This record gives sequence, C-alpha cells and structure tokens, in this order.
Amino acid sequence: MTGTTRDRAAGAAGGARGRGRRPAKAGPVRRAWSQYWYAWAMVAPVVVVTAALVGWPLARGLYLSMTDATEATMGRTIGVNVIPSTYEFTGLDNYVSILGSGLFWEKLTWTVVWTVVCVALHYGIGLGLALMLNRKLRFRSAYRLMLVLPWAIPGFVAAFIWRYLYNSDYGVINAMLRGIGLGGVGWLDDPTTAKIAVIAVNVWVGIPFMMVALLGGLQSIPKELYEAAEVDGATPWQRFRFVTVPGLRTVSSTVVLLGTIWTFNMFPLIFLITGGGPGSSTEILVTYAYREAFTGIRNYSGSAAWGVLILLLLVVMAVVYRRALRKQGEVW
Repeated sequence: MTGTTRDRAAGAAGGARGRGRRPAKAGPVRRAWSQYWYAWAMVAPVVVVTAALVGWPLARGLYLSMTDATEATMGRTIGVNVIPSTYEFTGLDNYVSILGSGLFWEKLTWTVVWTVVCVALHYGIGLGLALMLNRKLRFRSAYRLMLVLPWAIPGFVAAFIWRYLYNSDYGVINAMLRGIGLGGVGWLDDPTTAKIAVIAVNVWVGIPFMMVALLGGLQSIPKELYEAAEVDGATPWQRFRFVTVPGLRTVSSTVVLLGTIWTFNMFPLIFLITGGGPGSSTEILVTYAYREAFTGIRNYSGSAAWGVLILLLLVVMAVVYRRALRKQGEVW
C-alpha cells in the first residue's frame, strides 16, 4: 500500500469516528453570549455604572445597619488629623431595637394610610379625568395642558407654593375662608389638618401621571368593542365594567405599583411642607430615617437599619402584588 493510499484510508477512518461522536453542547451562558453578545456589550456600561451607584451604597448601608456607627464613632479627617472609626459590629441589634419599639409601628401605620389614601385618590380622580379627556369636547388640548401642569412643576417648588397657601396668617386658602365669613384654619398646626394638607398636595402632584397613563390605556382599547357592546344593548356602566376596566388592567397594575412605591417614599413634600410636624405626626418612614441620620446626634447605623427595613417592605409588597396579578392571569 502506497503512502497516499494509507493517508486516504486514515482520513476515512477518522471521518467515520468523527461522525460517530456527538458535538459537545454549549452551556446556557455560552449560548446566550454567542447569540446576544452585542446586546451584552451595549448594556455592560449601564450595569457597571448601576453597580457603582446603587450596589455599593446598598452594600455599605446594609453593613452599617449591623454596627453601632454614630457621628461620634465614625472616622473623619480634620485638617491633617485623621480620626479612625471606632464603631463595632453588633449584628441584628438595631433591627431588634426598631421592631421592638412602638415608634416603628406607629410610623408604619401612618405610612400605609398615607400611601393607600393617596394612591386610591390618584387612581380614582386620574381615571375620571382620563375618561373625560378621551371624549370629544371643545378645548380638549387646553384641558390636557392645564391638568398636566402640576406634574411639570418641580416637587420642591410645589411644596413651597403649597406651604405658602397653607400659611395661617397670610395664606390664600385662609384668606378665601375669611372672605366668605369663615374663620381661618391652622392647617399645619394641628396633626389632623396637617395630614389632610399633605395628602391633598400629594394628590394634586400625582394625579397627572395617572391621568396620562390611563388616557393612553383608554386610547389603546379598540373602538369595535364599545360598538359591539352598544349593539348588544349594554348600558354605559356595563360598557365601563366589562370593556374599559378589563382593557385597562395591564396599565392599571403597572401605574398602581409605581404610584405605591413613589408615594411610600415621598420624602420631599412632607419634609418641605410640614417637616414631619407638628411634632412628628406627619412623619413617614423615610423622613424618620432621614431625621436619624442628619439631625441631633447622627445615628448612621439606626438610619441605615430603617432604610433596609423600608426596602424589604417594598420588595415584599412588590412580590405579593406580582403573585396576585399572576393568579388573575396577568403576565407581568
């Protein structure tokens, strides 16, 4: 047998053995990378920046929440003098102390009431205005512009405007009450009226978002459904109940969740309008966490523990809400 013949025979045998083997399967990570490498490369900078801006502060806060760090024990530099940190790891002592105090449950109760009332009014009034603007009426564009204005005003500007309106001596609201023969009200001086005042401001600020989102949802519902329901003899209430509400379910679930998270963490309005007062009657969880860290003897570890508890509450709420939507057949 010549050398060429032997080479051909060896090649044929090797090819037969190669055809008999199955190629090794790539893992899911490798398949995802080979198929979507361009997308991964595009989002990599965002992931890195997010990890640096969110991940590191979160990890640092979680660690501080398990120490006894205060203004007195934190390290700092004064001129050329470097004072080292002297705080120590204490485990879950901060969490046990917070959850065992009546103060946490008091603030949590008011925060839940504040959130539920505000989001319910946001959604109810926003849906009513969206239904109105979805109809053909004169000056509809002007109405839309005026109703969106509260959303366009920066939060701190709105807070200062409303604080002036609520002023007991020079406020416009009390001036109008006196003008019709009624006495002025100390809106920010009494716990009950102060709570009503901050709820009113937050509702005023939050309605435009709900209205715009729900208006978009209404315009995405096919008109043929309303026409078919009308042909079948459905009343306006039945059309709303069996066509509008199911058609808005996806949009509603999203905006309610977002509104709940935003309202639960609505720091600027309460801090700038009432400062948590009178006393601490209008203070929600986030404003109290701020007070712990930046007023008096600054308790950084306690404030961090409050922040972690707030995060856990929101995560639990989002998970429960998502499961409830899945049971109703919503994919989210």
